[in-house]
Amino acid sequence: MSEPLSRSGLAFGAGAYLIWGTFPLLMAALKPAGALEITAHRAVWSVLVCAIIVAAVGAWRRVRAALTNLRTLGILALAAFFIAINWLIYVYATVTEHVNSAALGYYINPLFTVALGVVFLGERLRRLQVVAIGIATVAVVVIGVGLGEFPWIALALATSFGLYGLIKKQVGGSIDALTGLTVETLVLAPAALVGLWWIHDTGRQTFLERGSPGLGVDHDLLLMSTGLFTAGALLLFAAGARRLPLYVTGLLQYIAPTMMFILAVWHFGEPMPLSRCIGFALVWVALVILTVDGWRLRPRRREARVEPAEPV
Repeated sequence: MSEPLSRSGLAFGAGAYLIWGTFPLLMAALKPAGALEITAHRAVWSVLVCAIIVAAVGAWRRVRAALTNLRTLGILALAAFFIAINWLIYVYATVTEHVNSAALGYYINPLFTVALGVVFLGERLRRLQVVAIGIATVAVVVIGVGLGEFPWIALALATSFGLYGLIKKQVGGSIDALTGLTVETLVLAPAALVGLWWIHDTGRQTFLERGSPGLGVDHDLLLMSTGLFTAGALLLFAAGARRLPLYVTGLLQYIAPTMMFILAVWHFGEPMPLSRCIGFALVWVALVILTVDGWRLRPRRREARVEPAEPV
């Protein structure tokens, strides 16, 4: 018999994915800022938001423990590297009107994660997982051939986030979501500040600049808000994941890429040639197969929970 679902858990989890799903709107509103400037601001302001929350809940001891443990710090630093790549590529995709590619990347991420488990953790694929991965591979090939180019944005997003999740598994439940994000953004902050200095030095800065369309106080506040949305969504996700079975959290994860797909087609007006339509349809079939496979196993794993991690 399956466990009763927590209404608060569903609200927290769905809220996190709704925020992640609407991120393209925020990124688009930040133009004319470029991907590097937005990503650097996201890291810097996330540090400040995390520091305020850590101080409010009295969690500095946990942060200090993570920073002084060389193994934990090394793992989180490597995780920070991959999440920074993920953020940068995602922002680049949204500001250059490749939101559909970003959606595809997060759709295939669960399938890529299964493959990583086989390669690095020695997990054995079940029959339906093999079928799902095979269909997803065909989908990527169809999209790539149809577009006449390698779908690098989608694959880079799936790869970077998949590796980020794999690395975070090395610290398991010993590091909570807030501590992990605080340490990761602290690691990224020096590089982000150097990046912002370079952007300023080359005359590409938009923060605190005036005199051009789209620049002003509203623009500055939106750049600063990236840290709030990043930390807030992660904490909502963590709260939901603690209250929900694994299979429910797994279903919720499709909210964000579905919203991205809808925004790409109906808000940003990105083209949907036949090859892309066929490719997305195949990916959805693969995800249905993967979801059915996970659903069949839910009675044996209903006590499991997903380790908190932010996808975008």
